[in-house]
Amino acid sequence: MTQACAQPGCGGTIQDGYCDVCGLAPASAPAGWALASGGGSIRYAGAAAGGASSGGASSGGLGTGATGSGPTGSFAYSSGPGSGSGSSSAGTGSRRGSRGSRGGSGRSSRGMLGAGLVEVPPVAYVDPSSAVLADPRVPESRRFCGNCGQAVGQSRDGRPGLTEGFCPNCRTRYSFSPKLVPGELVAGQYEVLGCLAHGGLGWIYLARDRNVSDRWVVLKGLLNTGDADAMEAAVAERRFLAQVEHPNIVRIYNFVQHTSQADGETAGYIVMEYVGGKSLKEIRVEARQRGGVVKLEHALAYALEILPAFGYLHDRGLVYCDFKPDNIIQTEEQLKLIDMGGVRYIDDDGAIYGTVGYQAPEIETEGPSPSSDLYTVGRTLAVLTFEFRGFQGEYQFKLPESEPLLARHESYARLLRRATHADPGRRFQSAGEMAEQLTGVLREVLSVDDGRPRPAFSGLFSPELRAVGTDLIPIRQNGAAVTAAAPPSPAEVIAGLPAPLADGGDPAAGYLALLGGLEPAQQAEKLLAAITGDAGVDPAVAGSPETKLALVRALIAAGDMDAAGSHLTELSAADPGDWRITWYWGLHELAGGRPDRTLAAFSAVYDELPGELAPKVALGFAAEAAGDPAIARRYFQLVWTIDRSHVSAGFGLARACLAAGDRAGAVGAVAAVPETSSHYAAAQISAVRLLVTGGAGQSDTELRQADLRLGRLSLDDNDPRRHQLGVEILRAALDWVAAVPDGARRGGGQPAGERILGCEPNERALRFGLERGYRALANLIPERRVELVDMANSVRPRTWL
Repeated sequence: MTQACAQPGCGGTIQDGYCDVCGLAPASAPAGWALASGGGSIRYAGAAAGGASSGGASSGGLGTGATGSGPTGSFAYSSGPGSGSGSSSAGTGSRRGSRGSRGGSGRSSRGMLGAGLVEVPPVAYVDPSSAVLADPRVPESRRFCGNCGQAVGQSRDGRPGLTEGFCPNCRTRYSFSPKLVPGELVAGQYEVLGCLAHGGLGWIYLARDRNVSDRWVVLKGLLNTGDADAMEAAVAERRFLAQVEHPNIVRIYNFVQHTSQADGETAGYIVMEYVGGKSLKEIRVEARQRGGVVKLEHALAYALEILPAFGYLHDRGLVYCDFKPDNIIQTEEQLKLIDMGGVRYIDDDGAIYGTVGYQAPEIETEGPSPSSDLYTVGRTLAVLTFEFRGFQGEYQFKLPESEPLLARHESYARLLRRATHADPGRRFQSAGEMAEQLTGVLREVLSVDDGRPRPAFSGLFSPELRAVGTDLIPIRQNGAAVTAAAPPSPAEVIAGLPAPLADGGDPAAGYLALLGGLEPAQQAEKLLAAITGDAGVDPAVAGSPETKLALVRALIAAGDMDAAGSHLTELSAADPGDWRITWYWGLHELAGGRPDRTLAAFSAVYDELPGELAPKVALGFAAEAAGDPAIARRYFQLVWTIDRSHVSAGFGLARACLAAGDRAGAVGAVAAVPETSSHYAAAQISAVRLLVTGGAGQSDTELRQADLRLGRLSLDDNDPRRHQLGVEILRAALDWVAAVPDGARRGGGQPAGERILGCEPNERALRFGLERGYRALANLIPERRVELVDMANSVRPRTWL
């Protein structure tokens, strides 16, 4: 007897040790839990208008906002509205999200998906004739009445259940038998070879198109001809899909009527493209059988490939409704969205199809929307990438908080939590917006795993305006101990952080560009005059939110925090869903010396934009200001791993490493600044100084590394920095020689006798070298000449002359 899957809401059967629906191994069902009607597939006769969102359970884990008391009263750092329906335009998507999207559906190099970042194993094209089922049957675990949801066609007293009959509960007729037989000619054109599969809306048949070069086609009929909703869905599929043409959506060729040879009944059939390959459900089950899950980078690439199809549908007022791993097929290096029976117009009041564990909580009361479609994409990603037990039960509307994968990849966790937020208005509002953030997360996942940077331009933020904190190690004077410089001040951080980009299509864009060369105080003066109507500018410019946001930034940069806070309060009340307002609140709190609230604000922006680097850099500086170098190190290291153009993050990482006593980590951080950066020399100088600050733990290997790095800097002989660094290296070498008897090598790094800056590694030679260095500095720095000559004399070894 077939074993039914015991996972809540699944209704699949166990095949080869795993469920053919959810892909999980057998498990005991929770006590008191009953299978939902339809074996996990659900539908609603229609959505009630204006109802409250159901399933309001929090998505758990990392929060999207923190409340606090600000200078203007009580406020909340929230990057989305407090409530919203599935059709809400609130959130990033309506204003900012889709511009500059880095996702795409175009083909890249062979086998590369996910914006050309990931090589995904290709799936061989499946010979259609080999895919025909030898014995097509609907498992008893999936036999339910189309009218009342009661289980039908079940075994009893050792006798197999009937595939046709009447529901014992409501007496509605049911039939789960294929209506077409091999060799049957449908509509005088399509020769049936047999059944390929069965799904929520009907049997799927393989056929040859005798009128078009015997091409392979798929015929899809109704699962249960007594199901009025199923019939309506099939008709709807014909109506919608005849005009749908997208490379990632299965093509619909025709819709025909045919009278079955088996029972003489006339039914409609959709004729569609044959897509030979594997569904993501099959790929997931295969991964489970190997003891793993779908690789995260592969799952993200799959989602990136299919999101343009959602954008295509949404742009035409359509929603897919029932996305899940079953409904996307990989063939060779391409993905296709199939099973379009649930597609409908957003404002349609007909039946809504979906699947337990994937469908958004508000569907029953508010109906589907683009954000509810993107919810299903988020749930599909979760199901693919970790052992998501209970996703159709305990975690039907939330994510587990203790999943190791989500702990390892914080940005992925935040992306999932935004995509599957209980409030539709807090989710991604467009496929382009989700693709943009998902691309950033994919770059991060790949870089964290292999250590290779994968930089990209942001469509939402400028590059960092200036590198801050680059004076990592002050020059050592008179043999004084070397310590790391203090972190940059809030004003320096604010001046250096990336800035949110203005909307290029906004009426104020041109006017704001003209002010770019002015000082912040001058900008604020002109912007305030424009807003109040005293500057004679276009009213559209004066009333633009871009103008008001630019004023806030100028006021913060100019240090006028009271005025900035007042304008931010007004903007927050007018548009609480704009993440840029939250960003500027973060700058405001940083300038005001309130690190906890700074962290809360930038964390809320991170929730909204999990694929962007700017919020992570800001969180690093906020954590540093809060006195938490461990958190600062985490975010600085994350950004520095992905993009080496964020030089401030590299130096911030070095400071955090020094705070943890990790001098080697600090050297590695600054040494990674690319040669193309204007801060390359400063970084290498810092690396040299870090290498010679070991004190009692100094090694000769580090001294010679410092020597090599100084040589590669190619500083001119007239550059005081060259001689200052030489002095620092030789002083450290002198200390090392004095601490290690007979010049014994610590760490076993180099052979005895190898020179350091041309000096033998002994006290006498090193003292002569130091003398030369101090005298060279005395010639180059006249104002310190006497001091430096005295230092040269003090280190000179005793001689007869």
